[in-house]
Amino acid sequence: MITIIDYKMGNLGSVQNIIKKIGHKAIVTSDKDAILAATKIILPGVGHFQKAMSNLKELDLIEIIQQKALIEKTPILGICLGMQLLTNFSEEGNAEGLKLIDATVKKFEFEAGSQLKIPHMGWNYTIPLTNNIMTSNLNSTSKFYFVHSYHAVCHQTENILFETNYGYNFASGIYHENIYGVQFHPEKSHKFGMQLIKNFIEL
Repeated sequence: MITIIDYKMGNLGSVQNIIKKIGHKAIVTSDKDAILAATKIILPGVGHFQKAMSNLKELDLIEIIQQKALIEKTPILGICLGMQLLTNFSEEGNAEGLKLIDATVKKFEFEAGSQLKIPHMGWNYTIPLTNNIMTSNLNSTSKFYFVHSYHAVCHQTENILFETNYGYNFASGIYHENIYGVQFHPEKSHKFGMQLIKNFIEL
């Protein structure tokens, strides 16, 4: 069962639709029993980090997600804000995350006079940094859609799955064992997004 967690912060319908296009089914839920029964979990998200963690706490889902990811080793994919929530801490609201991947979320910082705008918005290339099922059939010509002002900084370089340049190179995909996160929106990224979701389903 592919379970998309509804914590009132995500592109839930878009993620569910892209899974349907690939030929699979997913449920959208915040029900604890349904999440406990999941064989794969997707944590999408758009919005503020601190608010997202507050919502997960109110729904009593933090320990369940940690149990599924760390103890049961259920494959989990965080998308955009959902990826950031997998980390230890974010500057956005100075809030602690789920602590599933050893990383910190920081705001883009550019030199004075830079013409680069925040948020980083639009299409950009991603470079796979490791051979992994999640990078299968994706390469440096794969383009994905981004909308974000913050990005993850991994404390261990081996946790970087994809890298993207926007002013400087940043981790646009992170992972540890069964836990994955992507900063971009695969559900808005056409054939490349479908490939990444297909890779996750095939884990």
